[in-house]
Amino acid sequence: MLSEIRIRGLGVIEDVTLELSPGLTVVTGETGAGKTMVVTGLHLLFGGRADPARVRAGSGRAVVDGRLRLPAGSPVLARAAEAGAEVDEDGELLISRAIAVEGRSRAFLGGSAVPAGLLGEIGEGVLAVHGQSDQHRLLRPAEQRAQLDRYGTLAAAVERHRAAYGSWRTLADDLTDRTARTRELAREADALRAGLAEIAAAGPQPGEDTALGVEAEKLAHADALRLAAQTAHDALAGDPADPGVDAADATALLGAARRALSHESAADPELEALEKRLDEVSYLVADVATELASYGERLDADPGRLAAVEDRRAVLKSLVRKYGATEGTLEEVLAWAADAERRLADLDVSDDALAELARRRDEAGAEVARLAGELSAARREAADRFGTAVTAELTGLAMPRAVVSVEVRRRPPTGDGVAIELAGEQVAIGPEGVDEVEVLLRPHSGAPPLPIQRGASGGELSRVMLAVEVVLAGTDPVPTMVFDEVDAGVGGRAAVEIGRRLARLAADHQVLVVTHLPQVAAYADAHVLVDKADSDGALVTKSDVRVLDDAGRVRELARMLAGLDDSELGRAHAEELLATAAADRAR
Repeated sequence: MLSEIRIRGLGVIEDVTLELSPGLTVVTGETGAGKTMVVTGLHLLFGGRADPARVRAGSGRAVVDGRLRLPAGSPVLARAAEAGAEVDEDGELLISRAIAVEGRSRAFLGGSAVPAGLLGEIGEGVLAVHGQSDQHRLLRPAEQRAQLDRYGTLAAAVERHRAAYGSWRTLADDLTDRTARTRELAREADALRAGLAEIAAAGPQPGEDTALGVEAEKLAHADALRLAAQTAHDALAGDPADPGVDAADATALLGAARRALSHESAADPELEALEKRLDEVSYLVADVATELASYGERLDADPGRLAAVEDRRAVLKSLVRKYGATEGTLEEVLAWAADAERRLADLDVSDDALAELARRRDEAGAEVARLAGELSAARREAADRFGTAVTAELTGLAMPRAVVSVEVRRRPPTGDGVAIELAGEQVAIGPEGVDEVEVLLRPHSGAPPLPIQRGASGGELSRVMLAVEVVLAGTDPVPTMVFDEVDAGVGGRAAVEIGRRLARLAADHQVLVVTHLPQVAAYADAHVLVDKADSDGALVTKSDVRVLDDAGRVRELARMLAGLDDSELGRAHAEELLATAAADRAR
């Protein structure tokens, strides 16, 4: 849950710190005081769009800091750790977001700079915001389908269908493409086969061009290399062809040096160590001399071999010119051949290949139809439960005769869409399945069920949308929920029921509600007031945010009820409302 939020330089808020507790917290205040800035700050903190117009005039930047307290083993903590975030000793995770007036945005998680998108990812696991914009969004059929899937926990089924649908469409598009472009693809395949045949005939090996270059260089300088090796050998070990020549070679000189030391080395350990080092040098020189002799014997000076090497290099260079890429290497030729082999498999337009592709497409289509049918059945079952749950909520929201139902119907095929046969019927299909979902309202027994945007008045629509929000919130796994004036257009007994339901929801969640209804505010565990502070003649308005004590709650509820916080009648009514809500919650 969110334990603390600090907002600086955002809208009318200059600098406030708000400690948040478990249960139900309400935020109230006069119109224009800045209540929605609290929600805006939460949006911003959890990766929302950075709007520099929200930066308070004269502040330069807006900063929102938050503290998250999460249980050990939370996936959110694991994701934060992956990003390099550090968790405080008391188990709290710090989050921060800053927006400069120039438009720059920075995000921090546990002391580490992170992309703002990561804060959004974190927010999905800890916070859900429900507002009037969400109500309007719920009027869209696609959103109603998404919310039904969420209520029915059908995300895994939808994902399985989406993956199968993607594979099926890939196979179908591939078959259509191959059939329509048979001649073009056949010509491309012929060109690939010709290139592969040329490369196969040459049989290049990895690194062969480099090795041949080294060998050619060696063959071209064979005589000079042999002379150099022979001269070096003679300097080390003497000329074996003329042992009678009295020449001072390295081996003889080292032998004389060793013998000179060996006579006296026993008398001095230091001299003995030098004698051993001379022995090592003598062995090394003798070994090098042997290798030099062998090198000269092994050196190939055959002109025929040099010609063969140059011919082979010419063949490989021709391949590189034709099939190499940017670096012009033999490895690129081999890579081209591997890619060509894979491409050829995709270009096969023979009757057998097309028949096999059609078979795979049909198998994939049958799997899609099966998954779509299962998903459709699951949606119908969830729709019944969803409609019943929302109807039950409406009973408590002063709409006792209203009935909400959810219609799940299969989309008819269109001329330009994708269709599939399901249970003997041709239906349109997409990544989300074959269903259209629509929420219907029958406001009373004498009225026909109509789509909610057509069958409800303004006040009824607000109550229906709130009932939907409460039902959906009950299935939401996040620990913190925010409701931003979703009770607009509601009053009287329905307002009391809204407060009761939000309090019930707060038994298992941390709930933050921005409200203008005193009946809702009376059910709060904590009451936060946002009001315009004394500006002392300043040109820029600022607001203060504070948690009210019991007396402050009475004054604020009196203001909300009567418009006057010093009205005795208003205070009496406020005290009565608080007492009724407390007794209701105790029950």
